[in-house]
Amino acid sequence: MSPRDITRGSLIVFEGGDGSGKSTQARLLAEALDARLTREPGGTPVGEAIRAVVLDPATPELSARTEALLMAASRAQHVEELIEPLLAAGTHVVSDRFLASSLAYQGVARQLGVAEVLEVNAFGLAGLQPDLTVLLDVGAAQARERLGEDLDRIEQAGAGLGEQVNEAYRGFAKADPDRWFVVDAQSSIEELASAIRAEVADRLGL
Repeated sequence: MSPRDITRGSLIVFEGGDGSGKSTQARLLAEALDARLTREPGGTPVGEAIRAVVLDPATPELSARTEALLMAASRAQHVEELIEPLLAAGTHVVSDRFLASSLAYQGVARQLGVAEVLEVNAFGLAGLQPDLTVLLDVGAAQARERLGEDLDRIEQAGAGLGEQVNEAYRGFAKADPDRWFVVDAQSSIEELASAIRAEVADRLGL
C-alpha cells in the first residue's frame, strides 16, 4: 500500500451481509477514533431520500438496474457533499457500507456484473477508495436469524441472496488483502471491537 497522506483523514468502511453487526461495529469504531460516522445508502439528505425508495418494501417492482443506479447516485452525493470535504479537512470517516456493497449486491447477487457496476460508480467516486474495508463475515442463515421479522426490501430477498453476497465479499477481500480486513462476526461485540480497533491502529496508525 502506498504511504498515506497524514494531513488527510482516513476512510474506513464496514461491509457485510445484512445482520452481520457492521452497523454496531462502525459506530463503536467511530466513537473510538472520534471520527464521523455515516452510512450508505444515505449520509446526506439526498442519499437518505434515495435510501427510503431503495429499501421500501412497498416498491418490490424496482429493477436491478434502477437499484444500482440509485445506489450510485446516493454514493456520488455522499462523496462530494460529505466524505471528500471531511477527509480533505483531516477528519476520519467511518462508513457503514460503500462501493463494495454495490459490487456484491447488484454486481454479483443481482447479476449485473461487477465491472459494469464499478463503471457506473466510477464517475461519482472520482478516484476515492477506502483506506481500509472491514468485512464482518457471518453465515447468511445466522445473519437472517438476527434480523427478525421487520425486513426492508433487500433483506426480504432471503438467505439465498445473502450467501451470494457473502461469497462476493470474501472474493473481494482475498483479491485485495492490503485494503481489506476479514473478521469472524460470530465473536462477541466486545471481542470484535477490540480486534478491529487493533487492526486499524496497526494498518493506519490511528
